[in-house]
Amino acid sequence: MQAALNAQMNKENHQAQIYLSYGCWADSEGFEGISNFLFRHSKEERDHMMKFLEYILKRGGKVKVGAIAAPTADPTDVNDCFEKVFKQEVDNTTLIYQLVKLSMDEQDWATWNFMQWFVREQTEEENLAIELLDMIKVAGGKEASHSALFSLDRQMGERAGDAKLAQDVTTDQP
Repeated sequence: MQAALNAQMNKENHQAQIYLSYGCWADSEGFEGISNFLFRHSKEERDHMMKFLEYILKRGGKVKVGAIAAPTADPTDVNDCFEKVFKQEVDNTTLIYQLVKLSMDEQDWATWNFMQWFVREQTEEENLAIELLDMIKVAGGKEASHSALFSLDRQMGERAGDAKLAQDVTTDQP
């Protein structure tokens, strides 16, 4: 169980890097709102990593922080970006379910209980990714017009809880 929890902790860290990379790509393409959204999700994935780290430590386990693989290639467009985001979330859900099954098989009820938060979280993440893909589809998908993408970018920039822009972040106010 400890090895599986450590593997998931490191997977969450990798996902944070992917969101960070996609956020940088979006910003370089002029999508400040989408970039901000992706930066917020990078932080959220890092928070998930820390949840695993703290759980392992609190259960008396040993944390093994692994190397982070380089993020995948930059998206080719906004549609591709959110298709990749959706696939990433579905893949992560599969891993979460495997941890839940392992905790049941090992009758590790504390870990089973801990994992329920992640089951709910992954449902929310997949639903959000589907919602965003639907918005992009309505905007025209891969063929979305500049004005539709501009509108989508503004909408995503106005979502509550978005991360601060990089230029507004300090070490005291990360």
